[in-house]
Amino acid sequence: MPDLLTAFATALYDLSNDMAVYILIGLFFAGILHELVPTGFIERHLGRDNVASVLKATLFGVPLPVCSCGVIPLATAIKKSGASNGATLSFLISTPITGVDSILATFGMFGWAFTLYRIVTSMIIATVAGILNNFLVTEAPKPAFSAVKPAASFSFQAAAPKESCCSSGCECDAPSPKFSFRAAMRYGFVTLFGDIAKPLFWGLLIGAAITVAVPDDLSSLLGSYPWLGYLIVVAIAVPMYVCATASLPIAASLILAGVAPGAAFVFLSAGPATNTVTIGVVKKMLGTRSLMIYLGTIVIGSVLFGIGMDFLFTAADIDLKGFLTAHEETGPVALGSAVVMWLLLLYFIASPYLRPKTPGCCEMS
Repeated sequence: MPDLLTAFATALYDLSNDMAVYILIGLFFAGILHELVPTGFIERHLGRDNVASVLKATLFGVPLPVCSCGVIPLATAIKKSGASNGATLSFLISTPITGVDSILATFGMFGWAFTLYRIVTSMIIATVAGILNNFLVTEAPKPAFSAVKPAASFSFQAAAPKESCCSSGCECDAPSPKFSFRAAMRYGFVTLFGDIAKPLFWGLLIGAAITVAVPDDLSSLLGSYPWLGYLIVVAIAVPMYVCATASLPIAASLILAGVAPGAAFVFLSAGPATNTVTIGVVKKMLGTRSLMIYLGTIVIGSVLFGIGMDFLFTAADIDLKGFLTAHEETGPVALGSAVVMWLLLLYFIASPYLRPKTPGCCEMS
């Protein structure tokens, strides 16, 4: 028992160090976007239940260097700003799988063919998930864009004074105030972090427990069951936290250990796209049916594209081992970020009623 507790504490420590900096970066940029993006931008472009909004959300998310936990505050922000469930789901999937940093690292380790395959397939998975959500999940009807927004609606733009918005009878399109860094940080680190505190807390605990349960001889286990390797990898990757860039050395070690490249691809696709934290947030934010679409699309899409990779790369005689390199970096920034994240986390867990609320434009008392 003491050994298990020590292993659990170590896993929780490592997990916090790995993800905290991305959480804080995501909160920071969510606050900045809240202040900078024009009023109504998200609702105009991502707010409708159609294919166009899903495609825009997918393309918007692909280049962002945000991981599966850093994307949570950003997705929460765009959802509060009027994005449809389908567009939000597409953004949640496409953003963590890729990113400028991950794309460049993937090219350096696996070459251009693998990198292009990873980008295209992530976009397809995200788009399919968003379209399925729009067709299979019915959202509450929204007012027209020009209508006055209800109390539950938020905008990326900083809240305008009530006398210039609600009382004047305008449609929340009044000129926005000057950029406020303080308001941006308050929105990111108070409003948004308060929304994700509980699922983040439990996700950390569950993720650490799963990490302890994963066997050390994972590579040899997968090598013994090549066809079951896809399913074994996806079963491990879905609940485990791993960033797109940090997953590359693990995938490389799997391939070097004799695991099929397609199985390693499944890990690179399903691992960054989801984890226990994101699963809890998706259920809370979008509902159970959207969660099923989210998980089903990622699992089925990753496995099918993993099998497709093995077929295509074998036919094209592409050898990935020649591209493989791996390195890992740690430092005081990760530790400091973890300390800050846990201080905020414990504050919101212990004091939910003390969390200040940021009123949205046209919020009604």
